[in-house]
Amino acid sequence: MRHQKAGKKLNRTGSHRNAMFRNMVTSLFTHGRIRTTHAKAKELRRWADHMITLAKRGDLHARRQALSVMRDKAVVHKLFEEAQNRFGERAGGYTRVVKIGRRAGDAAPISLIEFVSAEEKQKRKKKKPKVPKKKEVARAKKDVVEEPKQAEQEATKTESTEKATATTEEIGPGKATEQSETIAKTEEIDSEPEADEGTEDASPGPADTQPQEAKAGKEKA
Repeated sequence: MRHQKAGKKLNRTGSHRNAMFRNMVTSLFTHGRIRTTHAKAKELRRWADHMITLAKRGDLHARRQALSVMRDKAVVHKLFEEAQNRFGERAGGYTRVVKIGRRAGDAAPISLIEFVSAEEKQKRKKKKPKVPKKKEVARAKKDVVEEPKQAEQEATKTESTEKATATTEEIGPGKATEQSETIAKTEEIDSEPEADEGTEDASPGPADTQPQEAKAGKEKA
């Protein structure tokens, strides 16, 4: 088990591997992008990010550490001059790896590794507008229809109250109460049920019995 063993062996010895990545990182900072296998590109990111971190630090010891990896003084000088302006706002992730396809000879996966500048901003995902549901649309329509109705009802209520106040002012409070009482009485009378003609009593009342008794006495006399 390879616990605490950073990096990939890539089927090479240590000296071969270090020499290869030194050449690759120098070529990357010289040209800005290189094309290699996917496994090498992923491992090369570690070396490139370390060199940029040293360049952002910018002191003499960091320059000597970078020169121990990249033996080209012109490339190191250019890196230390441009690192702060180019990568100053970023805290990591200075490179990107893009898969291209497969190599024609042995079908090995090929990737392109390049730098990410500080000017590039991450594209924010645009939120999709929420589509209103059928219930919400129906409620909105009801509110639109009910609003004018409520306004009309309020207007009629205000008109009735204004008329009532105007009549009380013209007639006076006492007469207004008398008129309201008379109106209530008339409504009660109208509301009483009338007796049906078929339910009237057939028996004669006291007024009808008196003339019959008088006729009977005259006949006896």
